[in-house]
Amino acid sequence: MNRRFSSPQRMAGLSLVEMMIALVIGLILTLGVIQVFSASQAASRLSEGVSRVQENARFALDFLERDIRMAGHMGCINDQAHVVKGMGDPLVHLGAGVGSGSPLDFGVAIQGYEAPGTAPGDSLTLGEDWSAPESLPAAISDLLPAPAGGSDILVLRFLAPEGVPVDLISVDGSDSELTLNADHVGRVSAGGVGTPTLFGVADCGHADVFTGTLADNILTVPGVDLSRYTAQPTGQTMVYRAESLVYYVAANADTGVLGLRRARADDSGEYVANEEVVEGIESLQLMFGLDTTADIGRATPPAGNITSLEVASDVSTATDATATAEWLRVGQVRLGLMASSPQRASSATPVNPPAVLGVSVANGATSDGRFRAAYEVTVALRNRLFGN
Repeated sequence: MNRRFSSPQRMAGLSLVEMMIALVIGLILTLGVIQVFSASQAASRLSEGVSRVQENARFALDFLERDIRMAGHMGCINDQAHVVKGMGDPLVHLGAGVGSGSPLDFGVAIQGYEAPGTAPGDSLTLGEDWSAPESLPAAISDLLPAPAGGSDILVLRFLAPEGVPVDLISVDGSDSELTLNADHVGRVSAGGVGTPTLFGVADCGHADVFTGTLADNILTVPGVDLSRYTAQPTGQTMVYRAESLVYYVAANADTGVLGLRRARADDSGEYVANEEVVEGIESLQLMFGLDTTADIGRATPPAGNITSLEVASDVSTATDATATAEWLRVGQVRLGLMASSPQRASSATPVNPPAVLGVSVANGATSDGRFRAAYEVTVALRNRLFGN
């Protein structure tokens, strides 16, 4: 009987050493894959954070630039030109004191409020409590959510870019009724303003700002005599929506994330329409370019030369006619934004964000991992350009 013996090659297997070597090699490969994945994820978060910051800042600057350029618009003659003409225009029939800071003070087209410790050369540290602007008008201090610290506040007042031709003017005593062109009446409610209550009427000689009630294409204006205007096509009379806006930075009530907000006033003299323009804006810094002419008037028109840049508190903090005259000199606004990513963009400690309009920013003791960047732009008030 023949016995069959197994071949030594068939009985061969993995030794313990070989198995351990294989496990080590596999572990090294796995760690490499994990490291590559982690680095890729971190790069993706950083890229997304940079993209969101750029997008939010660009969106915020677009809103601000568009409205800043309109400051001083009073029809085909701007507010500086009306003052130089010396005819008492624009007439504001809203009961607001001159230079009072009321949202209805259309005698002041642009106005700013400076946050303490945010002038060029000052510094802010992330994570610390920043101070909000002081001595604010009640309408601004009562805003909800409240203005955040470390950020300036900008107030703008103007007549909307597009007007509606006036086809008929009827005056009964001190009350007026304007028949607006039916084909274009929708312009006064454009931009999300469904029921406007503040209006302005202007031709190339005068301007009046008042409250009114619009029904279809009939604008009823109680207590204001508008007989000095002539309806089209003989005259050049147009009706505009009057805009009183405030831009400021505040924390979202739901998320706690800071963002740029815009509030619009109505005929009550309060900012009632308050909306977040864009999230992730942590600081708004402002400087105002002043015309060479110190006291603009009939005998001393603006020179058209911007020779100094001042923070709001150095332009004026008064609430009187003197303050009104100082803000009338503003022909340029330089603004800076510090934007941050909504979520963590990096696990590593980021470098200090760049300065915002001369205000340096440093990281706090604990990093939140957000990406931050500063953006600056200079905006000319096109309705105050010399000769306009």
